[in-house]
Amino acid sequence: MPSKISKILGVFLFCLLTLCAALAQTPQFVPFASAQPVLSAMRDALPPELKTSSPVTADAWNNWVRSRDKEIRGRIEGGEADTLTNLLCLGVTYTKEPRILDPQKYGKDSAINSLAEKRADDLIRALAGARLSEGMLEMRVFLEKKGLSPATPDGRKKIKAYLLANLAHQRDDLNKWGAELSAKKISVYQLFKDRGISTDSNLYPDYTIERHLRQMMEKGLLTPGSVHRVAIVGPGLDFVNKSYGSDFYPPQTTQPFAVIDSLARLGLADPASVEVYTFDISPRVNRHIERARKTAAAGKPYTVQLLCTPLNQWESSFRVAFLEYWQKFGDRIGKPATRIAVPAAAAEIWNRAVTIRPGVVLRVTPVDMNVVYQTLPLAPDQQFDVVIGTNIFIYYGGLEQALARANLGTMIKPGGFLLTNELLPDTAPSKLANSLQTSVLTAPGDTEYVYGYVRQK
Repeated sequence: MPSKISKILGVFLFCLLTLCAALAQTPQFVPFASAQPVLSAMRDALPPELKTSSPVTADAWNNWVRSRDKEIRGRIEGGEADTLTNLLCLGVTYTKEPRILDPQKYGKDSAINSLAEKRADDLIRALAGARLSEGMLEMRVFLEKKGLSPATPDGRKKIKAYLLANLAHQRDDLNKWGAELSAKKISVYQLFKDRGISTDSNLYPDYTIERHLRQMMEKGLLTPGSVHRVAIVGPGLDFVNKSYGSDFYPPQTTQPFAVIDSLARLGLADPASVEVYTFDISPRVNRHIERARKTAAAGKPYTVQLLCTPLNQWESSFRVAFLEYWQKFGDRIGKPATRIAVPAAAAEIWNRAVTIRPGVVLRVTPVDMNVVYQTLPLAPDQQFDVVIGTNIFIYYGGLEQALARANLGTMIKPGGFLLTNELLPDTAPSKLANSLQTSVLTAPGDTEYVYGYVRQK
Protein backbone atom coordinates (compact mmCIF):
# COMPACT_ATOMS: atom_id res chain seq x y z
CA MET A 1 0.00 0.00 0.00
CA PRO A 2 1.49 3.40 -0.94
CA SER A 3 2.71 5.54 1.96
CA LYS A 4 1.33 9.03 2.63
CA ILE A 5 4.54 10.61 1.34
CA SER A 6 4.52 8.54 -1.85
CA LYS A 7 0.89 9.52 -2.44
CA ILE A 8 1.75 13.22 -2.05
CA LEU A 9 4.70 12.85 -4.40
CA GLY A 10 2.48 10.98 -6.84
CA VAL A 11 -0.12 13.75 -6.85
CA PHE A 12 2.62 16.39 -7.27
CA LEU A 13 4.11 14.48 -10.20
CA PHE A 14 0.64 14.09 -11.70
CA CYS A 15 0.02 17.85 -11.49
CA LEU A 16 3.43 18.58 -13.02
CA LEU A 17 2.89 16.13 -15.88
CA THR A 18 -0.60 17.49 -16.48
CA LEU A 19 0.72 21.05 -16.65
CA CYS A 20 3.50 20.06 -19.06
CA ALA A 21 1.05 18.13 -21.25
CA ALA A 22 -1.37 21.08 -21.30
CA LEU A 23 1.38 23.50 -22.27
CA ALA A 24 2.67 21.19 -25.01
CA GLN A 25 -0.70 20.15 -26.42
CA THR A 26 -2.78 23.25 -27.09
CA PRO A 27 -5.20 22.77 -30.00
CA GLN A 28 -5.79 25.55 -32.49
CA PHE A 29 -8.31 25.89 -35.28
CA VAL A 30 -7.15 24.51 -38.62
CA PRO A 31 -5.54 27.40 -40.55
CA PHE A 32 -7.12 28.42 -43.83
CA ALA A 33 -3.91 27.57 -45.72
CA SER A 34 -4.17 23.95 -44.52
CA ALA A 35 -7.87 23.65 -45.35
CA GLN A 36 -7.74 25.42 -48.72
CA PRO A 37 -6.68 22.40 -50.84
CA VAL A 38 -9.62 20.38 -49.48
CA LEU A 39 -12.08 23.23 -49.98
CA SER A 40 -10.92 23.71 -53.56
CA ALA A 41 -11.13 20.00 -54.39
CA MET A 42 -14.61 19.67 -52.88
CA ARG A 43 -16.13 22.89 -54.13
CA ASP A 44 -19.47 21.21 -54.91
CA ALA A 45 -19.75 19.89 -51.34
CA LEU A 46 -19.21 23.23 -49.60
CA PRO A 47 -21.91 24.51 -47.24
CA PRO A 48 -23.77 27.72 -48.19
CA GLU A 49 -21.67 29.80 -45.78
CA LEU A 50 -18.54 29.01 -47.79
CA LYS A 51 -20.07 28.90 -51.25
CA THR A 52 -20.88 32.60 -50.99
CA SER A 53 -17.17 33.36 -51.33
CA SER A 54 -15.66 32.48 -54.69
CA PRO A 55 -13.00 31.47 -54.07
CA VAL A 56 -13.37 30.84 -50.32
CA THR A 57 -11.61 33.53 -48.30
CA ALA A 58 -9.64 33.16 -45.08
CA ASP A 59 -12.24 35.24 -43.20
CA ALA A 60 -15.10 33.06 -44.43
CA TRP A 61 -13.22 29.91 -43.40
CA ASN A 62 -12.26 31.26 -39.96
CA ASN A 63 -15.85 32.25 -39.22
CA TRP A 64 -17.31 28.98 -40.50
CA VAL A 65 -14.85 26.63 -38.78
CA ARG A 66 -15.52 28.24 -35.39
CA SER A 67 -19.29 28.27 -35.77
CA ARG A 68 -19.31 24.70 -37.08
CA ASP A 69 -17.16 23.47 -34.20
CA LYS A 70 -19.62 25.06 -31.77
CA GLU A 71 -22.52 23.43 -33.59
CA ILE A 72 -20.89 19.99 -33.50
CA ARG A 73 -20.18 20.31 -29.79
CA GLY A 74 -23.84 21.15 -29.31
CA ARG A 75 -24.70 17.71 -30.70
CA ILE A 76 -23.23 16.12 -27.58
CA GLU A 77 -26.55 16.86 -25.87
CA GLY A 78 -28.31 14.68 -28.44
CA GLY A 79 -25.86 11.89 -27.68
CA GLU A 80 -26.62 12.18 -23.97
CA ALA A 81 -30.30 11.92 -24.81
CA ASP A 82 -29.55 8.72 -26.73
CA THR A 83 -27.78 7.31 -23.67
CA LEU A 84 -30.84 8.11 -21.58
CA THR A 85 -33.03 6.31 -24.13
CA ASN A 86 -30.70 3.29 -23.95
CA LEU A 87 -31.09 3.41 -20.17
CA LEU A 88 -34.88 3.43 -20.56
CA CYS A 89 -34.78 0.42 -22.89
CA LEU A 90 -31.91 -1.65 -21.48
CA GLY A 91 -31.40 -0.77 -17.83
CA VAL A 92 -31.88 -3.55 -15.29
CA THR A 93 -30.98 -1.99 -11.93
CA TYR A 94 -34.09 0.16 -11.49
CA THR A 95 -36.90 -2.11 -12.71
CA LYS A 96 -38.15 -5.67 -12.84
CA GLU A 97 -39.76 -5.12 -16.23
CA PRO A 98 -38.28 -6.91 -19.29
CA ARG A 99 -35.86 -4.95 -21.45
CA ILE A 100 -36.96 -3.35 -24.72
CA LEU A 101 -34.66 -4.95 -27.27
CA ASP A 102 -36.55 -3.74 -30.33
CA PRO A 103 -37.37 -0.02 -29.94
CA GLN A 104 -38.61 0.09 -33.54
CA LYS A 105 -41.82 -1.57 -32.33
CA TYR A 106 -42.65 1.28 -29.99
CA GLY A 107 -45.89 2.95 -31.04
CA LYS A 108 -46.85 -0.09 -33.13
CA ASP A 109 -47.08 -2.81 -30.50
CA SER A 110 -49.38 -2.38 -27.48
CA ALA A 111 -47.22 -4.66 -25.33
CA ILE A 112 -44.08 -2.59 -26.09
CA ASN A 113 -46.03 0.63 -25.47
CA SER A 114 -47.15 -0.61 -22.05
CA LEU A 115 -43.65 -1.82 -21.24
CA ALA A 116 -42.15 1.57 -22.13
CA GLU A 117 -44.68 3.33 -19.87
CA LYS A 118 -43.86 1.07 -16.91
CA ARG A 119 -40.11 1.30 -17.42
CA ALA A 120 -40.32 5.09 -17.69
CA ASP A 121 -42.20 5.28 -14.36
CA ASP A 122 -39.62 3.01 -12.70
CA LEU A 123 -36.70 4.98 -14.12
CA ILE A 124 -38.12 8.29 -12.92
CA ARG A 125 -38.61 6.90 -9.41
CA ALA A 126 -35.01 5.69 -9.40
CA LEU A 127 -33.69 9.06 -10.65
CA ALA A 128 -35.45 10.76 -7.73
CA GLY A 129 -33.57 8.58 -5.24
CA ALA A 130 -31.05 9.86 -2.72
CA ARG A 131 -28.23 7.39 -3.43
CA LEU A 132 -27.56 7.06 -7.15
CA SER A 133 -24.91 5.18 -9.06
CA GLU A 134 -22.45 7.24 -11.08
CA GLY A 135 -24.27 6.61 -14.34
CA MET A 136 -27.72 7.34 -12.92
CA LEU A 137 -26.44 10.53 -11.29
CA GLU A 138 -25.04 11.72 -14.61
CA MET A 139 -28.41 11.12 -16.26
CA ARG A 140 -30.23 13.07 -13.53
CA VAL A 141 -27.79 15.96 -13.88
CA PHE A 142 -28.39 15.91 -17.63
CA LEU A 143 -32.15 16.20 -17.09
CA GLU A 144 -31.79 18.90 -14.45
CA LYS A 145 -29.70 21.00 -16.83
CA LYS A 146 -32.70 20.88 -19.15
CA GLY A 147 -34.95 22.11 -16.35
CA LEU A 148 -36.44 18.66 -15.72
CA SER A 149 -36.41 17.55 -12.10
CA PRO A 150 -37.73 14.22 -10.77
CA ALA A 151 -38.29 15.85 -7.38
CA THR A 152 -41.74 17.28 -8.21
CA PRO A 153 -44.91 15.77 -9.69
CA ASP A 154 -44.82 18.25 -12.57
CA GLY A 155 -41.15 17.49 -13.19
CA ARG A 156 -41.79 13.75 -13.24
CA LYS A 157 -44.64 14.22 -15.70
CA LYS A 158 -42.41 16.25 -18.00
CA ILE A 159 -39.56 13.74 -17.73
CA LYS A 160 -41.86 10.89 -18.71
CA ALA A 161 -43.05 12.80 -21.77
CA TYR A 162 -39.42 13.56 -22.64
CA LEU A 163 -38.35 9.91 -22.26
CA LEU A 164 -41.14 8.56 -24.43
CA ALA A 165 -40.68 11.28 -27.06
CA ASN A 166 -36.98 10.39 -27.29
CA LEU A 167 -37.86 6.71 -27.67
CA ALA A 168 -40.19 7.58 -30.55
CA HIS A 169 -37.49 9.77 -32.07
CA GLN A 170 -34.98 6.92 -31.88
CA ARG A 171 -37.51 4.60 -33.54
CA ASP A 172 -38.06 7.07 -36.37
CA ASP A 173 -34.32 7.57 -36.85
CA LEU A 174 -33.73 3.82 -37.09
CA ASN A 175 -36.46 3.50 -39.70
CA LYS A 176 -35.12 6.49 -41.62
CA TRP A 177 -31.53 5.21 -41.67
CA GLY A 178 -32.67 1.76 -42.72
CA ALA A 179 -34.67 3.17 -45.63
CA GLU A 180 -31.84 5.47 -46.73
CA LEU A 181 -29.32 2.64 -46.68
CA SER A 182 -31.64 0.34 -48.63
CA ALA A 183 -32.17 3.05 -51.25
CA LYS A 184 -28.43 3.84 -51.24
CA LYS A 185 -29.19 7.49 -50.53
CA ILE A 186 -26.47 7.69 -47.92
CA SER A 187 -23.12 6.03 -47.22
CA VAL A 188 -22.97 3.69 -44.26
CA TYR A 189 -19.86 5.62 -43.23
CA GLN A 190 -21.83 8.89 -42.97
CA LEU A 191 -24.96 7.40 -41.43
CA PHE A 192 -25.00 9.56 -38.29
CA LYS A 193 -23.94 12.88 -39.82
CA ASP A 194 -27.06 14.56 -38.43
CA ARG A 195 -27.38 12.56 -35.21
CA GLY A 196 -26.42 13.49 -31.66
CA ILE A 197 -22.83 12.53 -30.88
CA SER A 198 -22.82 9.59 -28.49
CA THR A 199 -20.04 8.23 -26.28
CA ASP A 200 -21.20 4.63 -26.89
CA SER A 201 -18.39 2.08 -26.97
CA ASN A 202 -17.74 -1.65 -26.71
CA LEU A 203 -14.89 -4.11 -27.20
CA TYR A 204 -15.59 -5.24 -30.76
CA PRO A 205 -13.70 -2.44 -32.58
CA ASP A 206 -10.76 -2.99 -30.22
CA TYR A 207 -10.57 -6.61 -31.33
CA THR A 208 -10.55 -5.66 -35.02
CA ILE A 209 -7.84 -3.06 -34.36
CA GLU A 210 -5.63 -5.75 -32.80
CA ARG A 211 -6.28 -7.97 -35.82
CA HIS A 212 -5.24 -5.12 -38.11
CA LEU A 213 -2.09 -4.35 -36.11
CA ARG A 214 -1.09 -8.00 -36.30
CA GLN A 215 -1.54 -7.97 -40.08
CA MET A 216 0.52 -4.79 -40.31
CA MET A 217 3.38 -6.59 -38.55
CA GLU A 218 3.04 -9.59 -40.84
CA LYS A 219 3.26 -7.26 -43.86
CA GLY A 220 6.27 -5.43 -42.44
CA LEU A 221 4.38 -2.15 -42.06
CA LEU A 222 5.12 -2.04 -38.34
CA THR A 223 8.13 -3.49 -36.58
CA PRO A 224 8.71 -4.52 -32.94
CA GLY A 225 9.17 -1.54 -30.62
CA SER A 226 8.29 0.98 -33.33
CA VAL A 227 5.25 2.60 -31.67
CA HIS A 228 5.97 5.33 -29.12
CA ARG A 229 3.21 7.93 -29.55
CA VAL A 230 -0.45 7.13 -30.19
CA ALA A 231 -3.58 9.26 -30.50
CA ILE A 232 -7.11 7.93 -30.09
CA VAL A 233 -9.96 9.96 -31.56
CA GLY A 234 -13.16 9.56 -29.54
CA PRO A 235 -12.08 6.98 -26.93
CA GLY A 236 -15.67 6.50 -25.74
CA LEU A 237 -17.30 6.30 -22.34
CA ASP A 238 -19.35 3.13 -22.14
CA PHE A 239 -22.59 3.08 -20.17
CA VAL A 240 -25.75 1.29 -21.37
CA ASN A 241 -24.43 1.19 -24.93
CA LYS A 242 -26.99 0.17 -27.54
CA SER A 243 -25.11 -3.03 -28.45
CA TYR A 244 -26.37 -5.22 -25.62
CA GLY A 245 -25.34 -2.73 -22.94
CA SER A 246 -26.84 -2.23 -19.51
CA ASP A 247 -26.51 -0.10 -16.38
CA PHE A 248 -25.11 -2.53 -13.82
CA TYR A 249 -21.56 -1.27 -14.37
CA PRO A 250 -20.24 2.31 -13.96
CA PRO A 251 -19.28 4.52 -16.93
CA GLN A 252 -15.86 3.44 -18.19
CA THR A 253 -13.42 4.02 -21.02
CA THR A 254 -11.74 0.94 -22.46
CA GLN A 255 -10.23 1.74 -25.86
CA PRO A 256 -7.09 3.58 -24.63
CA PHE A 257 -6.19 0.59 -22.48
CA ALA A 258 -7.21 -1.94 -25.13
CA VAL A 259 -4.81 -0.28 -27.56
CA ILE A 260 -1.93 -0.22 -25.06
CA ASP A 261 -2.63 -3.86 -24.21
CA SER A 262 -2.63 -4.89 -27.89
CA LEU A 263 0.54 -2.94 -28.66
CA ALA A 264 2.27 -4.64 -25.73
CA ARG A 265 0.98 -8.10 -26.68
CA LEU A 266 2.31 -7.68 -30.22
CA GLY A 267 5.62 -6.28 -29.03
CA LEU A 268 5.02 -2.96 -30.79
CA ALA A 269 5.24 -0.76 -27.70
CA ASP A 270 6.32 -0.76 -24.06
CA PRO A 271 3.27 -0.04 -21.85
CA ALA A 272 5.56 1.66 -19.34
CA SER A 273 6.72 4.31 -21.82
CA VAL A 274 4.22 4.59 -24.68
CA GLU A 275 2.44 7.95 -24.85
CA VAL A 276 -1.27 7.88 -25.59
CA TYR A 277 -3.38 10.99 -26.19
CA THR A 278 -7.16 10.95 -26.45
CA PHE A 279 -8.91 13.57 -28.58
CA ASP A 280 -12.53 14.18 -27.61
CA ILE A 281 -15.05 17.02 -27.55
CA SER A 282 -17.13 15.54 -24.73
CA PRO A 283 -16.40 17.22 -21.37
CA ARG A 284 -17.71 14.10 -19.64
CA VAL A 285 -15.21 11.86 -21.42
CA ASN A 286 -12.30 14.20 -20.78
CA ARG A 287 -13.20 14.64 -17.11
CA HIS A 288 -13.50 10.89 -16.67
CA ILE A 289 -10.01 10.23 -18.03
CA GLU A 290 -8.55 13.09 -16.01
CA ARG A 291 -10.11 11.64 -12.84
CA ALA A 292 -8.67 8.22 -13.66
CA ARG A 293 -5.22 9.81 -14.03
CA LYS A 294 -5.56 11.63 -10.73
CA THR A 295 -6.57 8.43 -8.97
CA ALA A 296 -3.68 6.58 -10.60
CA ALA A 297 -1.26 9.25 -9.39
CA ALA A 298 -2.37 8.36 -5.86
CA GLY A 299 -1.42 4.73 -6.56
CA LYS A 300 -4.85 3.30 -7.30
CA PRO A 301 -5.59 1.15 -10.38
CA TYR A 302 -8.44 1.60 -12.86
CA THR A 303 -10.94 -1.23 -13.14
CA VAL A 304 -12.81 -2.05 -16.33
CA GLN A 305 -15.71 -4.43 -16.77
CA LEU A 306 -15.22 -6.39 -20.01
CA LEU A 307 -18.63 -7.12 -21.47
CA CYS A 308 -19.49 -9.16 -24.51
CA THR A 309 -22.59 -10.90 -25.83
CA PRO A 310 -21.81 -13.96 -27.96
CA LEU A 311 -24.51 -14.39 -30.59
CA ASN A 312 -25.73 -17.59 -32.19
CA GLN A 313 -25.25 -16.11 -35.66
CA TRP A 314 -21.55 -15.39 -35.13
CA GLU A 315 -19.18 -17.18 -37.49
CA SER A 316 -17.42 -19.93 -35.55
CA SER A 317 -13.94 -18.60 -36.37
CA PHE A 318 -14.89 -15.11 -35.21
CA ARG A 319 -16.44 -16.46 -32.02
CA VAL A 320 -13.30 -18.41 -31.11
CA ALA A 321 -10.93 -15.56 -31.94
CA PHE A 322 -12.95 -12.83 -30.26
CA LEU A 323 -13.51 -14.80 -27.06
CA GLU A 324 -9.78 -15.55 -26.92
CA TYR A 325 -9.14 -11.81 -27.20
CA TRP A 326 -11.75 -11.15 -24.49
CA GLN A 327 -10.10 -13.65 -22.15
CA LYS A 328 -6.61 -12.19 -22.69
CA PHE A 329 -7.63 -8.54 -22.49
CA GLY A 330 -5.51 -6.79 -19.88
CA ASP A 331 -2.89 -9.48 -19.36
CA ARG A 332 -0.09 -7.07 -20.41
CA ILE A 333 -1.27 -4.03 -18.46
CA GLY A 334 -3.04 -5.34 -15.36
CA LYS A 335 -4.52 -8.37 -13.67
CA PRO A 336 -7.92 -10.08 -13.34
CA ALA A 337 -10.31 -8.51 -10.86
CA THR A 338 -13.61 -9.42 -9.28
CA ARG A 339 -16.28 -8.76 -11.86
CA ILE A 340 -19.62 -7.13 -11.26
CA ALA A 341 -22.16 -9.92 -11.42
CA VAL A 342 -24.51 -9.78 -14.39
CA PRO A 343 -28.15 -9.45 -13.29
CA ALA A 344 -30.48 -12.22 -14.42
CA ALA A 345 -32.41 -9.74 -16.58
CA ALA A 346 -29.28 -9.25 -18.72
CA ALA A 347 -28.13 -12.86 -18.65
CA GLU A 348 -27.04 -12.82 -22.31
CA ILE A 349 -24.16 -10.50 -21.35
CA TRP A 350 -20.85 -12.11 -20.35
CA ASN A 351 -18.52 -10.20 -18.06
CA ARG A 352 -15.04 -10.35 -16.64
CA ALA A 353 -13.01 -7.56 -15.05
CA VAL A 354 -9.42 -6.30 -15.09
CA THR A 355 -7.59 -3.78 -12.92
CA ILE A 356 -5.16 -1.68 -14.92
CA ARG A 357 -1.88 -0.65 -13.32
CA PRO A 358 -1.67 3.02 -12.25
CA GLY A 359 1.49 3.51 -14.29
CA VAL A 360 -0.36 2.48 -17.45
CA VAL A 361 -3.29 4.79 -16.69
CA LEU A 362 -0.86 7.70 -16.39
CA ARG A 363 0.34 7.04 -19.94
CA VAL A 364 -3.04 8.33 -21.20
CA THR A 365 -3.58 12.11 -21.54
CA PRO A 366 -6.94 13.61 -22.57
CA VAL A 367 -7.05 16.56 -24.99
CA ASP A 368 -10.21 18.54 -25.70
CA MET A 369 -10.06 18.71 -29.49
CA ASN A 370 -12.24 18.23 -32.55
CA VAL A 371 -9.93 16.70 -35.17
CA VAL A 372 -12.10 17.96 -38.03
CA TYR A 373 -11.71 21.63 -37.17
CA GLN A 374 -8.80 21.77 -34.73
CA THR A 375 -5.20 20.65 -34.92
CA LEU A 376 -2.02 20.36 -32.88
CA PRO A 377 1.07 21.99 -34.38
CA LEU A 378 3.57 19.25 -33.56
CA ALA A 379 7.32 19.20 -34.01
CA PRO A 380 8.56 16.19 -36.02
CA ASP A 381 9.63 14.32 -32.88
CA GLN A 382 6.17 14.86 -31.36
CA GLN A 383 4.15 13.49 -34.28
CA PHE A 384 2.22 10.26 -33.85
CA ASP A 385 3.23 6.80 -34.97
CA VAL A 386 -0.40 5.66 -35.00
CA VAL A 387 -3.74 7.46 -34.77
CA ILE A 388 -6.89 5.39 -34.18
CA GLY A 389 -10.50 6.48 -34.62
CA THR A 390 -13.38 3.99 -34.54
CA ASN A 391 -17.10 4.81 -34.83
CA ILE A 392 -16.39 8.54 -34.83
CA PHE A 393 -16.13 9.82 -38.42
CA ILE A 394 -19.61 8.37 -39.05
CA TYR A 395 -20.97 11.52 -37.36
CA TYR A 396 -19.67 13.70 -40.21
CA GLY A 397 -20.35 14.21 -43.91
CA GLY A 398 -17.91 13.78 -46.79
CA LEU A 399 -16.39 17.28 -46.69
CA GLU A 400 -15.68 17.04 -42.99
CA GLN A 401 -14.27 13.53 -43.31
CA ALA A 402 -11.90 14.83 -46.00
CA LEU A 403 -10.90 17.71 -43.71
CA ALA A 404 -10.25 15.23 -40.87
CA ARG A 405 -8.12 13.02 -43.13
CA ALA A 406 -6.02 16.00 -44.27
CA ASN A 407 -5.72 17.40 -40.75
CA LEU A 408 -4.71 14.13 -39.09
CA GLY A 409 -2.11 13.64 -41.80
CA THR A 410 -0.26 16.69 -40.50
CA MET A 411 -0.04 15.18 -37.00
CA ILE A 412 1.20 11.74 -38.08
CA LYS A 413 4.89 11.25 -38.68
CA PRO A 414 6.08 10.18 -42.15
CA GLY A 415 5.53 6.43 -42.39
CA GLY A 416 2.97 6.54 -39.56
CA PHE A 417 -0.64 5.38 -39.83
CA LEU A 418 -4.26 6.36 -39.31
CA LEU A 419 -6.51 3.36 -38.54
CA THR A 420 -10.30 3.59 -38.64
CA ASN A 421 -13.31 1.38 -39.27
CA GLU A 422 -14.80 4.04 -41.56
CA LEU A 423 -13.79 4.57 -45.17
CA LEU A 424 -12.61 8.16 -45.56
CA PRO A 425 -12.95 9.89 -48.95
CA ASP A 426 -9.83 10.37 -51.06
CA THR A 427 -11.31 13.02 -53.33
CA ALA A 428 -9.24 15.81 -51.74
CA PRO A 429 -5.47 16.16 -51.20
CA SER A 430 -4.00 14.84 -47.97
CA LYS A 431 -0.69 13.52 -46.75
CA LEU A 432 -2.35 10.12 -46.18
CA ALA A 433 -2.40 7.39 -48.83
CA ASN A 434 -4.63 4.32 -48.68
CA SER A 435 -2.82 1.38 -47.10
CA LEU A 436 -3.67 -2.05 -45.70
CA GLN A 437 -7.33 -3.02 -45.25
CA THR A 438 -8.48 -5.72 -42.85
CA SER A 439 -11.84 -7.49 -43.10
CA VAL A 440 -13.37 -9.58 -40.33
CA LEU A 441 -16.39 -11.76 -41.11
CA THR A 442 -18.46 -11.70 -37.93
CA ALA A 443 -21.69 -13.29 -39.18
CA PRO A 444 -23.20 -14.31 -42.53
CA GLY A 445 -23.53 -11.11 -44.55
CA ASP A 446 -21.85 -9.02 -41.85
CA THR A 447 -18.22 -8.01 -42.30
CA GLU A 448 -16.32 -5.48 -40.19
CA TYR A 449 -13.45 -3.51 -41.72
CA VAL A 450 -10.39 -1.61 -40.57
CA TYR A 451 -8.93 0.84 -43.08
CA GLY A 452 -5.29 1.90 -42.88
CA TYR A 453 -3.91 5.18 -44.21
CA VAL A 454 -0.17 5.80 -44.30
CA ARG A 455 1.54 9.19 -44.01
CA GLN A 456 3.63 9.60 -47.12
CA LYS A 457 7.29 10.32 -46.62
